[in-house]
Amino acid sequence: MGLTFSVLASGSSGNAMYIETPKVKLLIDAGLSGKKLEQLLTKAACDPSELDGIIVTHEHSDHIKGLGVMARRYKLPVYANEKTWAAMEPLVGTIAADQKFHFSQNSTKAFSDLDIQSFPVSHDAADPMFFAFHHEGRKLVLATDMGYVSDTVKGVIQNADMMVFESNHDMNMLRMGRYPWSVKRRILGDSGHVSNEDAAYALCDVIGERTKRIYLAHLSKDNNMKELARMTAEQILKEKGHGVGESVHLFDTDPVNPTSIVTL
Repeated sequence: MGLTFSVLASGSSGNAMYIETPKVKLLIDAGLSGKKLEQLLTKAACDPSELDGIIVTHEHSDHIKGLGVMARRYKLPVYANEKTWAAMEPLVGTIAADQKFHFSQNSTKAFSDLDIQSFPVSHDAADPMFFAFHHEGRKLVLATDMGYVSDTVKGVIQNADMMVFESNHDMNMLRMGRYPWSVKRRILGDSGHVSNEDAAYALCDVIGERTKRIYLAHLSKDNNMKELARMTAEQILKEKGHGVGESVHLFDTDPVNPTSIVTL
């Protein structure tokens, strides 16, 4: 068994990802209720009681809704950077001091046979960061909640074997949609979310010879559709010479159903 993962849920209503190696099992974000997270983990063939910890990207509710419940129920260590801890502590309830751990931006932390590299993103949270997971020469990247894809992010995620990558909204759907302008401006801004088009062009810059699977993630329920996100990415990637469906494969994520378990 190598590096195994499932995107348990992804979208505006809640986000969580499960990752496993022969020696460690981790939950990345816990943005759904504790009950729902338990159900999703079971679908991913993980007994929640076997988890080794929870790693937090940032304090928005769609990433920490069930964090306190899961941490308390299963006595799990929780890892987040200092500013994220300060922002989320009033939101998650009491977590015992011996379960709190710091994981700084721009650092690499070893979890047994898994090395996790953190990197900053532009998003309207206290100190948001995402991760590249390294195991025995394989690399899996989680990169969502980005106002834009910076050169720093591109450098870290370059040529990953698999990527879970934000494709939040279709520009026309967002502009014509029901959201008030203040919300639209936030989403479109440099600390908001990445559009289908911008995601596809960024992917063109980071896909390498090793890249085989790309999961389009954090789709807006109101301003996107799976088919539209996939079609946009496929069209632009093909225009730039990437063999979608041949060397590179695109996959959907879902707000309530986990992706199939995949092992690198």
